Amino acid sequence: MSEFTLSELAIVACAEVWRDEGEVLATGIGTIPRIAAGLARLTHNPALLMTDGEAYLIEEPLPLGPREEKAKFSGWMPYSRVFDAVWRGRRHALVTPTQVDRFGQGNISCIGDFKKPKVQMLGMRGFPGNSISHTNSMFIPGHNPRVFVAGEVDVVCSAGYNPARWPDGRVPASLDIRRIVTDLCVMDFGGPDHGIRVVSLHPGVTLDEVRAATGFELAVSADLRETPRPTEEQLAIIRRLDPHNLRAAAIKNNPPGIRAR
Repeated sequence: MSEFTLSELAIVACAEVWRDEGEVLATGIGTIPRIAAGLARLTHNPALLMTDGEAYLIEEPLPLGPREEKAKFSGWMPYSRVFDAVWRGRRHALVTPTQVDRFGQGNISCIGDFKKPKVQMLGMRGFPGNSISHTNSMFIPGHNPRVFVAGEVDVVCSAGYNPARWPDGRVPASLDIRRIVTDLCVMDFGGPDHGIRVVSLHPGVTLDEVRAATGFELAVSADLRETPRPTEEQLAIIRRLDPHNLRAAAIKNNPPGIRAR
């Protein structure tokens, strides 16, 4: 097997969120999520729907950055049709919140008091409606307690499994936060009461390191394993989808995929 970077390992792990999903609209927000969506389409989920980011569905994922090849369009997909897919639950987005809490609630609005924030960010954008309408997963490039916060996120932008935030304390069965991929591990919501659970550790990472980087208690899968390493085929596809190596800037210092001990 060739050497691989942590970004490439994360892309492969992120692509798995769309496995067995069939014909849903994949939205990867950011470099690694976008490459991951393309990898999923070209390997294990050929039915996955993708857009050119403007107005069309595309037959094949588009490489990142400047390119000479022309997109192969398969249908018209303006924002009105995107929203139709959103409200019908026919989308799975891979997003990167600035804060996440133990309930899976995400924050992209501001850090600190909403009335007088320490740091102002994007605002809530589409997070509220997206989180209650369709499946979501997360990619976090820097796993640390400032992201995975103790208590609640400073501003609840996306819904999670906190009964206190739902009418009559009932979290709807339709809420679906699927996976969290970080630079340390892969997690899901399979713990007690939809608690966040560690399901795999990246090569060379220990469970103690993950726990120390998290501001709340984590459940651990009984089948805890190592995150699968990229295959030669996957690496070749990743390089084709990212010919300018934009993925090298996605995780700080572009570390190798196997952590040195």
